[in-house]
Amino acid sequence: MPSTPCNSRRSRNLNSVSELAPQSSYPRRTTRQVRVGSVLVGGDAPISIQSMTTTKTADVEGTLQQIYALAAAGCDIVRCTCNEPEAAEGLAHIIPRSPLPIIADIHHQYLRAMEAMEAGVQGLRLNPGNIRRPEHIKAVAREAKDRGIPIRIGVNGGSLDPDLYEKYGGRVTAEAMVESAKRELDFFEEVGFDDVKISVKASNVALMIDAYRLLADTVDYPLHLGVTEAGPPPAGLVKATAGMATLLAEGIGDTIRYSLTADPVEEVRAGRWLLESLGLRERRGLDLIACPSCGRAEVDVIDVAAKAQEALTDLNIPIQVAVMGCVVNGPGEAREADLGIAAGRKRGHLFVKGEVVKVVPEDGMVEALVEWAQIIADGGVEEALRRKDDSAAAEAEADRAELLDEKGDDANHATERIEIIRKMR
Repeated sequence: MPSTPCNSRRSRNLNSVSELAPQSSYPRRTTRQVRVGSVLVGGDAPISIQSMTTTKTADVEGTLQQIYALAAAGCDIVRCTCNEPEAAEGLAHIIPRSPLPIIADIHHQYLRAMEAMEAGVQGLRLNPGNIRRPEHIKAVAREAKDRGIPIRIGVNGGSLDPDLYEKYGGRVTAEAMVESAKRELDFFEEVGFDDVKISVKASNVALMIDAYRLLADTVDYPLHLGVTEAGPPPAGLVKATAGMATLLAEGIGDTIRYSLTADPVEEVRAGRWLLESLGLRERRGLDLIACPSCGRAEVDVIDVAAKAQEALTDLNIPIQVAVMGCVVNGPGEAREADLGIAAGRKRGHLFVKGEVVKVVPEDGMVEALVEWAQIIADGGVEEALRRKDDSAAAEAEADRAELLDEKGDDANHATERIEIIRKMR
């Protein structure tokens, strides 16, 4: 299948907001490319983020409300269940109004796939363990080929074809999962269909990693990454991140989904954070960093950071904000942040790119962050620096000197700890 060129990343005004994530140094695995609605997957396309609605698809308004929430959070592709005729009918209402391309998740009945394509879905997900009759698989593939609709072969370790369990000793193995995907591919190839992406998900992280590595060595189709049934946060986040980050760091993976027992919006946020952290996507919204607090901190950093996160997230501004517990080191340590606040002497030192621009009362720190974040969003870093208070730097330095005089330069008792460490040698 020929690769479709992807639009290059649009240029950004580096004065308005810092470049949000460095270009990843991980070499991407070379794959074919498929198109899901307006979203390219594989090839040189950015790694996309997916989620799945938790509503009944027949509930048109409820499903659309959730899809719009997912879009606002940064989702690229959404999957809706199509497990009953009413769901296919719901899709017919939903698809024309959806801001995102929709993939229909097909369970055991191949006719639902046919209905979903008729409803206008931009993609299908088939589980080889659920629809096993070759004539049904090929019928879906033929129709998808005629309509130009891609299919994800969604292998799941918990629902393998029984004969594969038997072949591999009654166990789910990476080899069994990859063979399941290859069998489905063989049926597709019989009808000349190759508009495909593949997943081999498992709830066991080590098994999932092994399966995707083997699959990546076997085929050149784009891969959809995920740890199935990861569970609720925080454990589910850790499991899913462990599996997907490992593979992404090896250049494996073209689209991802966190399968959490949580609001699907949380899946999207987690996906964005993961890709942004790895430098695989530009930062779209808030990136809040906070010091872990120390002996010099004069405010509850965790509380201030939580309030700032809540207040700034809704602005949907691609900006890095730092919340630091003390004025002695805070602005310097977080000088790469677009905007930050450091607390000391019952005041907050607001800084832009490490330069103090305003000193505000402690109880006004969060409000000040919101105000100056909007200034940066509207006019850029240069505009924010232009608006700085002339007296801010001197006030900040006076607070810093007073705090140093009171607590010294070793507020965390590092010297004592070093001495103890040396005695242990």
